[in-house]
Amino acid sequence: MPDLGPVLLSLQLAAVTTVILLLAGVPLAYWLASTRSRVKPVVEAVTALPLVLPPTVIGFYLLLLMNPSAPLGGAWVSLTGGTLSFSFAGLVIGSVIYSLPFMVQPLQSAFEAVGRGPLEAAATLRASKLDAIWTVLLPQSARGILTACVLTFAHTIGEFGVVLMVGGNIPERTRVISIAIYEHVESIEYAEAHILSAGLLVFSFVVLVGVYTLNRSYRLRVS
Repeated sequence: MPDLGPVLLSLQLAAVTTVILLLAGVPLAYWLASTRSRVKPVVEAVTALPLVLPPTVIGFYLLLLMNPSAPLGGAWVSLTGGTLSFSFAGLVIGSVIYSLPFMVQPLQSAFEAVGRGPLEAAATLRASKLDAIWTVLLPQSARGILTACVLTFAHTIGEFGVVLMVGGNIPERTRVISIAIYEHVESIEYAEAHILSAGLLVFSFVVLVGVYTLNRSYRLRVS
């Protein structure tokens, strides 16, 4: 019987990360889709940095920030009595940063596709800006929101570099699927590594098929 601890911890991490990024990503993506500010390219570049930076670089700087002698790590020790690095909370922070573009970029594209027309029409009917976003923009962007959530969840499940740097390999606390596979391979336990790897491969394939099917059906309905 394979150890399901890493699987359950990976699902928990992916779910928490997706919820946090959805709450933070919607306002950020809406601002990027609607603003004409000169700092927009800078914010877009910061958002996309995890796509081009090696995960170990992000993990290294996060590890420095989570050190008890750093402001963030010190504040966490004062509040909880434990260190932020090598904890589940540290994994969540690392996953939120590393998966940020997978939530924000699909949301931004969806909001830009809707355009300002529906919101301006809602405004002529005396709808407040918040009401127009809630009742017009978000429902019309449902496909983009679903795609962003699915990609973020799937990407978090497969993280390796950042979670290894920030969380290490602590059973029941920070050992997620990718770390467990790495450990099994190092221990020459190829059968256990194959079970987890094949499961991750099938999961990723099903997710991508679902996303492409969803996008294809939407384009057919539009055409």
